[in-house]
Amino acid sequence: MAGITDADFLNKVIPYGFDVATLGGYSLDSPTIEASRKIIERGRKEFDFPLDEIYSHIEREAASIKKIHKDVKVSANVRSITPQPVIDLDKIEDLDIIEINCHCRQDEIVAIGCGQEMLRRDDLGDFVSQIVDNVDCEVSVKIRANVEGIDTLDIAKTIENAGADYLHIDAMKKGVFDADYDLLKKVCRETNINVIGNNSVNSLENVKKMIDTGVYGFSIARSLISGNLDFNIANF
Repeated sequence: MAGITDADFLNKVIPYGFDVATLGGYSLDSPTIEASRKIIERGRKEFDFPLDEIYSHIEREAASIKKIHKDVKVSANVRSITPQPVIDLDKIEDLDIIEINCHCRQDEIVAIGCGQEMLRRDDLGDFVSQIVDNVDCEVSVKIRANVEGIDTLDIAKTIENAGADYLHIDAMKKGVFDADYDLLKKVCRETNINVIGNNSVNSLENVKKMIDTGVYGFSIARSLISGNLDFNIANF
């Protein structure tokens, strides 16, 4: 989560049993950096680094995690309106996974066609495949489910066909205060991509429901940040 999931935070929570740690989200180009600054101005915490510092910052953060947790994969969730700034992250030796952010719903990010608005791009498949074809590390795409006017399964298939290694789904559903487990089951059943389930992983009961959908893995953010995680991920 922007402004919170840095190396210091992740190094504290990895011992709970995580095998992947995701930094970010970070803005990589001028439009997304400017949008992030507008978000900060209205009081929301956000990572804010200028273009000439962002890559070296991510490099230091990834190295800080690897120094302590050598066996943990390090991922960076990033936003850009064009593929090249994302491709350039491949130069970072300690970065195992690049995660394309098609998920952020902050108005300032959506207004420039980034975040969850990426799901409406006719060239989303080309965007993802350009990155996949030009990096050596693994590629993940994080999406928000059940966005109005968007068929989540169609998007999942587009991302799979583009060659991404992982599909990270925030399985939210409007008006429902729990993950959309039925949707996750459908995506897992009708695609072969590694699905990472996200949303409402805040109890043993919900962990089990998430696993039962057939996901490859699951992610946790809010319950960690709030300090409400009362179980060890390594037990699953």
